[in-house]
Amino acid sequence: MAKLGFLGLGIMGGPMAKRLLGAGHEVALWSYTKGKAEAMGGKARATPREVAEHSDCVFLCVGDTAMSHEVIFGESGLAAGAKKGLVIANCSTISPKESRQMAEILSSAGIDYLDAPCTGSKAGAENGTLTFMVGGKKDVFDRVRPFFEPMGKQFYYCGDSGQGLHAKLSQNMILGNLLQAFNESIVLSTKAGVPPELMLEIIENSAAKSGLVSLKAPLVFKRDFDPRFSVKWLEKDMQLMLDSAAELNVPVPLTALSCQMYRAAIAKGYGEDDICGSIRLLEDLASCEVAVNTK
Repeated sequence: MAKLGFLGLGIMGGPMAKRLLGAGHEVALWSYTKGKAEAMGGKARATPREVAEHSDCVFLCVGDTAMSHEVIFGESGLAAGAKKGLVIANCSTISPKESRQMAEILSSAGIDYLDAPCTGSKAGAENGTLTFMVGGKKDVFDRVRPFFEPMGKQFYYCGDSGQGLHAKLSQNMILGNLLQAFNESIVLSTKAGVPPELMLEIIENSAAKSGLVSLKAPLVFKRDFDPRFSVKWLEKDMQLMLDSAAELNVPVPLTALSCQMYRAAIAKGYGEDDICGSIRLLEDLASCEVAVNTK
């Protein structure tokens, strides 16, 4: 049994922390939302600093770069309570550049840091089948990998600090652009008179077949937009991709347009919904709803 910590108990973080508890580890918990940690049965702590004081390895899964910085370096953050040799594994999807800077600052204080973003959405977190992409010192990852294993099935060591995030963002770039392509295609075919369920069957039996489309299209047809991965977080990731592309001087025109479409969906009030709910922006513009007739 290891002494672990977990910060951030949302759609992804909550199930991930439960997997660690289920594996028999002693887990110190903290959440922005009061009461979440107490309800999970771990050892709730009042601040991230207290989590660090009671842990040898701390995982965090929070919304963005600013949140990560605050829970690590804030007045009551992890760094304030960390012992030398503490490992911080940040599973949040944040800026690769700022993540590298975090690693450098923590290293000077004797704290090891891994960027370890994951993919697999809510179901993967609940079932312990996430895929992790890890950046940082390989010997540190090798040492704490057993603590990752209750949460995931695939583990990719990608290189130095920031490389795990570059891998995650590159994968999300495909996801975000592919979803936008599906939204446009299915709205167009539906307005032209092709039944959505028939169009999906055609897609599934063509070179355009996609695991993402297979997963999300039935939810669109049912108008089920409960969040598994929210529009606001995909837009955040798309902007991070644009920032990295600018830093590395890589043109990414499709990603720029997709990011604007997700931002427009947020402006229409769809930001908290699942990413498949972003289709409503195009539906509104085209005066066409993609839904299966159940009569």
